[in-house]
Amino acid sequence: MQFLKRMFLLFAVNALILLTLSIAFQVASAAFGFQLGTESSIWIWYGVIGMGGAFINLAMSRQLAKMFMGVKVIDPNTSDPASRKLVQIVHRLATTAGLPAMPEVGIYDGAEINAFATGPSKRRSLVAVSSGLLQQMNEEAIEGVLGHEVTHIANGDMVTMTLIQGVINTMVLIIARVLASVIASQISERGRPWLRMIIFYALQIVLSILGSIVVCYFSRAREFRADAGGAKLAGRSRMLAGLKSLRSVYGQVDDRSQSMATLKISGHPKGFLSLLATHPPLEERIRRLENPSAT
Repeated sequence: MQFLKRMFLLFAVNALILLTLSIAFQVASAAFGFQLGTESSIWIWYGVIGMGGAFINLAMSRQLAKMFMGVKVIDPNTSDPASRKLVQIVHRLATTAGLPAMPEVGIYDGAEINAFATGPSKRRSLVAVSSGLLQQMNEEAIEGVLGHEVTHIANGDMVTMTLIQGVINTMVLIIARVLASVIASQISERGRPWLRMIIFYALQIVLSILGSIVVCYFSRAREFRADAGGAKLAGRSRMLAGLKSLRSVYGQVDDRSQSMATLKISGHPKGFLSLLATHPPLEERIRRLENPSAT
């Protein structure tokens, strides 16, 4: 149950935006008598809605993190030594990575060890850490984790994942439309437009969940790249120290004791839920970082 809650912010917001845009498009079409002449025109509009939904989600990502996670952005000129040190580390790593602008740096209250990067571009990004991470990791491990997150920004991972999500959104709309027409025609000829619409919206939700499996597959692949980049920015020993610190904690707890987070840097779901994991198993990440030639 806790794992499913953690996935909410990752997928539910995107699905909600997609569904809202889809309904708005249908309402606008009915209200203004707007008709699409051909199926190809519909597919184009679905592409606009699918990609638009993903990019709206991306544009809102920093605000959503602050709202739902309670992230408090640190003033770079803060008088608190620990907070100032955190900002300095992130800014130093960002400079090394060649970012065009310094990310916002934030902290949120949470016992779990977690960190994430988000934002619509390299110029408008956010790196946030939990209070639990600061309390349970030493400076070497913290720098490794921050190097990983800064690498996500430098690699443009947020935009890449948004493009992938946009393609999935478009496919969800197209497949949902085709299946809704087929299913509605088999059930009833009378009231078919309303029935097709209801089925269409229901299928969007189901297919969005299935599409998330594809998105998560690419997310796990990007994590390995971010580990390698973090090792270059902060040093391999620091990146490994961060991963091993995570292993020392999450190797001793089960999923029921883990809190909700947007981009969990650790976790060990099994079975079908492993397909919805955004991050690979820690053991695999450590193994690849220790033996890069073996991958």
